[in-house]
Amino acid sequence: MTDQEATAGYLVTEKLTKRFDEALAVDEVSLSINQGEIFALLGSSGCGKSTLLRMLAGFETPSAGRILLGGQDVARLAPYERPINMMFQSYALFPHLDIWENIAFGLKREGLLRDEIKQRVGAMLDLVQLGAYAKRKPHQLSGGQQQRVALARSLAKRPKLLLLDEPLGALDKKLREQTQFELVNIIEQVGVTCVMVTHDQEEAMTMASRIAVMSKGRVLQVGRPDEVYEHPANRFVADFIGNVNLFEGQLSVDEPDHCAVQTDIGEIKVGHGVSGALHMPVAIAVRPEKMHVNKQRPTRVSNVFAGKVKEIAYFGAYNTYIVIATDGSRVKITEANTTREDVHHITWDDEVWFSWGEDAAVVLRD
Repeated sequence: MTDQEATAGYLVTEKLTKRFDEALAVDEVSLSINQGEIFALLGSSGCGKSTLLRMLAGFETPSAGRILLGGQDVARLAPYERPINMMFQSYALFPHLDIWENIAFGLKREGLLRDEIKQRVGAMLDLVQLGAYAKRKPHQLSGGQQQRVALARSLAKRPKLLLLDEPLGALDKKLREQTQFELVNIIEQVGVTCVMVTHDQEEAMTMASRIAVMSKGRVLQVGRPDEVYEHPANRFVADFIGNVNLFEGQLSVDEPDHCAVQTDIGEIKVGHGVSGALHMPVAIAVRPEKMHVNKQRPTRVSNVFAGKVKEIAYFGAYNTYIVIATDGSRVKITEANTTREDVHHITWDDEVWFSWGEDAAVVLRD
């Protein structure tokens, strides 16, 4: 990222670093986040995403680097001095206060006039559609409703930046999926800039306008969900985001609009070039849903390989096949169930062909 690119955003981190004794938790992270954007920090446990979020909130002091919010360096400001609010995974609602009082709590601490507090709390209750529950205590609400109360309390102070720490982690899967859309709609309606931390890929893909994938304290790739999924920057991102089949090999052909890689299952053709040296080691990444499995060898497809069905799993909307290729590797293939009957009639131990088009694969150098 150039200096010009880094200063273009509303929230900018410049080589932000955090050490705990000898351990490097966040390693020179430079990000540029636009005003009004929902930005996700995605990674597995211990990757540094929560430490990065806590530095933005002011709960951790950076070892080095700057945090610019609207052009102002806030890295050395105390949490209460920053125009930032954070919503925790546990929601941290006060159990002895009703919903109205929970939302009003921070506004009273700021010394706002009674009429202003009443107006803001009322607006927040309307925003999260909980006006009828204003006098209930948190334990009288469902998990999804408590989550919306916590969001309303965070937004009532009108922060310039909203931080979400695993915002839906306490909800069950079905409610989490439903609440994702509600949360995005509320945040977009308010127009606040939002940074969220999550380890859930689907949550990041659904909610965020852009994603930063982190590992070992570093940002490996930043992009829109479709960019990160379809064009991963390296093996780690390809493997971490969704499911992927990786075929290791050596570059055998390299032209501007296509290339080929020699692997243990045969030569794989790819619909883009890599501008690399011939025979250099690379990996081919192919998503399972971009593959097809057939009992008859398909025609008019560039990449066709033989295998044997090892496992089959039925998930309702799709089937998953694990095929053992000729080199002994496991290949995962998913196909949508578009009819009520199995038109493939593929079963365990069948000899099959698996295939994909040249544009379905991506070549990875790292």
